Amino acid sequence: MAAHQVAQTGLGRIVNEIEETAIALILGLMTILTFINVVLRYGFNTGIIWGLEAVTFLFAWLVLFGVSYAVKVTAHLGVDAVINLFSPGPRRILAIIAAFICIAYGILLFKGAWDYWAPFAGLDATSGRWFPTGFENSRDQAWYEVIDIPLPEWLRFIEPIMNEGEAYEKLPRFIPYAMLPFGMALMLFRFVQATLRVIAGRQDTLIVSHEAEDEVDAVKHMNAES
Repeated sequence: MAAHQVAQTGLGRIVNEIEETAIALILGLMTILTFINVVLRYGFNTGIIWGLEAVTFLFAWLVLFGVSYAVKVTAHLGVDAVINLFSPGPRRILAIIAAFICIAYGILLFKGAWDYWAPFAGLDATSGRWFPTGFENSRDQAWYEVIDIPLPEWLRFIEPIMNEGEAYEKLPRFIPYAMLPFGMALMLFRFVQATLRVIAGRQDTLIVSHEAEDEVDAVKHMNAES
């Protein structure tokens, strides 16, 4: 089974473009910012004050995009030594059960991500201990700012909306933190896609990456040549 699954729907293709474009842009921005800061620090004894914080946020965004992208290309590692002992029929049933467990896990993560981010955006968190049952009032924390990154002038329009007209000195936290629920939503979407592929028989398991086995095969090949 090919590791890279081709998008079957328009929505899937849109999500593919978002993930791949965002990952490329984030890697490029991280490289540029880090390079500029190194040159400024060692060449001119100065630097971009907000550079480290920006790279930290970008790295977190990269990880969150990477989680969902790895589900898409079935690159997550897993142990399948037990399920491989079964015949194809029971193995497919176990794969479907595992896929639904992953969906439940994705829902839990999305709920937690939303509940963490919502107060920073002045929104309500969800009610319910495990799964969302509605919304409940949460303390408005939209005035919280990051430490170093200044607010771009073109974002001043959000001050009357999010901060009761008060000026932001730094970037409000709800902007970089928005990647948390967005990333978990992408991951949940990918889990649903993978589950549908498993049910339809187009994919055998959620796990395709076997790094340890690949390394063993590589060593065997090297020994055979020597």
